[in-house]
Amino acid sequence: MSQQSERLAILFADISGSTMLYETLGNSHARRLVVRCIAIMTDTLAAHRGTLIKTIGDEIMCTFPSAEAALRAACDMQEAVESGKPGGETPMYIRIGFNYGEVLHERNDVHGDVVNVAARITEVARARQILATRAAVDALPPPLQQRARHIRRASIKGRQAPLDLFQIGWLPEDADRNRIGNPADRKPEGLEEQLVLRHRDQDCTVSDHSTTATLGSGAACSIVVRDACTSALHAAVVFQLGKFYISDRSANGTYVRFGGGDTVHIVGDETLLRGSGMILLGRPFTEDLGQEIEFSVHLTPVRS
Repeated sequence: MSQQSERLAILFADISGSTMLYETLGNSHARRLVVRCIAIMTDTLAAHRGTLIKTIGDEIMCTFPSAEAALRAACDMQEAVESGKPGGETPMYIRIGFNYGEVLHERNDVHGDVVNVAARITEVARARQILATRAAVDALPPPLQQRARHIRRASIKGRQAPLDLFQIGWLPEDADRNRIGNPADRKPEGLEEQLVLRHRDQDCTVSDHSTTATLGSGAACSIVVRDACTSALHAAVVFQLGKFYISDRSANGTYVRFGGGDTVHIVGDETLLRGSGMILLGRPFTEDLGQEIEFSVHLTPVRS
């Protein structure tokens, strides 16, 4: 058996929310959309000297000769899926993670810690997000390093020491804000972000110290909403990678209205919570019966 050690970039790209596609669209229809999306992703490889190692369900694993090639392929994948609309009227998004370093190349597969880390950071990436390790960012040419923004040191399953994770900007609006060391992206020293949830006489806080709050009609939830349209465990607010997300786990969906008036409806999906606003579980705001949950994100002194 021939084994060869070499330095490669390892990239995983995964279709976000594919489980929900199968549940809502049925196996045959969902599978057609998944195959179409994977085809769009793999079509970008040749232009960046990428090699498809394997397809694992709704995920692809690829290698590239350099971190730069992996980054450019990752951006092209996101843009191709965004513009190609493989789901038609059904939104489809992908999440990507890549790493760079020495791997063991064996026949048509690659193995090693670099591969395992790339897979793990893809698991924690969000829809439409590209995450990279410090090793990958350090291997980029300086101009491309400016497209990366340090998120935080994160604990990754299977590793004792936390890893520095970077988000790569690929959307046009990311160009100015995704810069390593940009002072505008830094929180004031001694302060941290927290999200406060309030419903009637109940309140709870989500932060780096208490990373999850559950919302629903069940008595064990952090915020209990007594309403016929609310599931026992309806949604969860999670602090991860320096951001606050709300994920819907219900049949009726979750509605979020931001302070500026924008409203989103998520069903089996998640969205970023920013600023302040209101959440309704299972009902649109046109049917609000006083069951809204207020949320606000603000800075607070770091606990000693």
